[in-house]
Amino acid sequence: MADNQDYDLNQPISGTGLRQGLTSYGDAHFSLFLRKVFIKAAGYGEDALSRPIIGIINTGSGFNPCHANVPQLIEAVKRGIHLHGGLAIEFPTISLHESFASPTSMFLRNLMSMDTEEMIKAQPVDVCVMIGGCDKTIPAQLMGGISANKPVLPLITGPMMPGSFHGQRVGACTDCRSSWAAYRAGGLDVEDIVGINEELAPTVGTCGVMGTASTMGCVTAALGLMPLGGASAPAVSSARLRVAEQTGAMAVSVASNVERCRPQAILSRESFLNAITVLQAIGGSTNAVVHLMAIVNRHPEIAGKIDLATVDEVGRRTPLLVDLKPSGDNYMNDFHNAGGMVALLLTLRPLLHLDALTITGETLGKVLDATPFKPFPYSKELIRPLSNPVYPDSALVALYGNLAPKGAVLKAAASKDRKLLEYEGPAVVFENTADLAQRIDDENLKVTDKSVLVLKSIGAIGNPGMPEAGVIPIPRKLKGVTDMLRLSDGRMSGTAGGTIVLHISPESAIVDSPFGIVEDGDLIRLSLAERRLNVNLSDAEIAKRVQKRKALLESHGTAVHGKRIVGSRKRGYRGLYETSVNQAESGVDFDFLTANGQS
Repeated sequence: MADNQDYDLNQPISGTGLRQGLTSYGDAHFSLFLRKVFIKAAGYGEDALSRPIIGIINTGSGFNPCHANVPQLIEAVKRGIHLHGGLAIEFPTISLHESFASPTSMFLRNLMSMDTEEMIKAQPVDVCVMIGGCDKTIPAQLMGGISANKPVLPLITGPMMPGSFHGQRVGACTDCRSSWAAYRAGGLDVEDIVGINEELAPTVGTCGVMGTASTMGCVTAALGLMPLGGASAPAVSSARLRVAEQTGAMAVSVASNVERCRPQAILSRESFLNAITVLQAIGGSTNAVVHLMAIVNRHPEIAGKIDLATVDEVGRRTPLLVDLKPSGDNYMNDFHNAGGMVALLLTLRPLLHLDALTITGETLGKVLDATPFKPFPYSKELIRPLSNPVYPDSALVALYGNLAPKGAVLKAAASKDRKLLEYEGPAVVFENTADLAQRIDDENLKVTDKSVLVLKSIGAIGNPGMPEAGVIPIPRKLKGVTDMLRLSDGRMSGTAGGTIVLHISPESAIVDSPFGIVEDGDLIRLSLAERRLNVNLSDAEIAKRVQKRKALLESHGTAVHGKRIVGSRKRGYRGLYETSVNQAESGVDFDFLTANGQS
């Protein structure tokens, strides 16, 4: 039977489910009438339409093998929703894959966040399950979900399984990079590299190491927004499908208390401190620092209260505990088999804020109290106790100095030559990626094993989109060299390693950036102990070079927007991006999307 109250013109239209967020026709009753006309075209009856509506964001795409299991996840999450009395309705948003997006997936992350936010707000969902996985999709969904401020539950697609080459386990994408470096250096022949290519990604899912995708899964679980098992269950496992069913059931539970479970109500400063603690303990991706800053700055009450210095402060008291590539030796399925996030959070318990809320309204402490997990020898081998860490502290550090006045990030735990963490050497400068590609393997390149490799113009504005080119390849002429100090204003993959300083701010595409005026031969000094990154130039010399640069840009007619060196054609999304994106220390978000809005 129809709910005749929907047609009572004397009763105002309000409530949840189908009755919220009505299209504006100037007559709310007609808006609801018309909505019910068209939803019934899809075959829904009145009983179904009377239930809480749980939206499911479908990010499946033929260009996204990380999300190839989305159809199975949707089926499982719908089962969880329907078994517990909700109505599941899926809808699409943008899907991003790291290797299929030009110029970079980071360039499109903010667009995906806008799509996510507006679709959650526009459509009559009480709660939304957001299916994501590949590197930029989880951050985009968290950014959009927090801004939309309807209850959201991320459902991660999950990591792939490792493959095997000549009897040795291999997996995307740490082994992609190490294998390619070995091939460049002559250690592998063409038959080897072709064979390895077949095995690096043997199943669907995200990279099977502690790269950006897995890092963001762990961070999201630490924020309390999803079942803890959802961070590590392999994409092709039945455990992943059970997590999906559990997520659907949780979504219906949340729908009974929407106001208390909105992300801006659930998430606190302590939630983010827990997330940063986990980030440090897993030796997570440097990309997560940028993403966390963007996510934090979407929250009206926390924006500006957590920054790079906070990440460094938490790192000083947090050891690296998880023995996974690229900082260790194992893969994500090993982490899952060792107890995953449950085991890690129980180990980290003395360092966590246990009163932080989770999406169900329970505190993190109560969630951990309720787990039946008990450590066993294998779990303690993969997830070390606080007394026997993989790395003592500060896996990820923030650096400042006259080369990075607004900060830079270094994954100290991924350094392959620890002497480089206290180091001074002469710069070999590449102005952009084209310059790098042209000269890096030139036999006439004036580089030695003592040099510091510097790559400019790969920041948020400069490329645009901050490509993962910060892992500057070792010049082929330097036989036997496995690590060098490398600097850029861009990013590196979470699956990569080396002594690599990233996210230098302000980036070189800002006219008065000190990083933008570095020249060949300038002495660069890195001190991990002091958290300093300096170029051996006086303030006067830096100012002189900045003025010279401004004059040169002006003489060439280079387009400048404020202090930004931008493309000459400013239209469409690229025009919006170049003129609105903020710097790395703020999250590379659009200024008008942050909680504080455009200045």
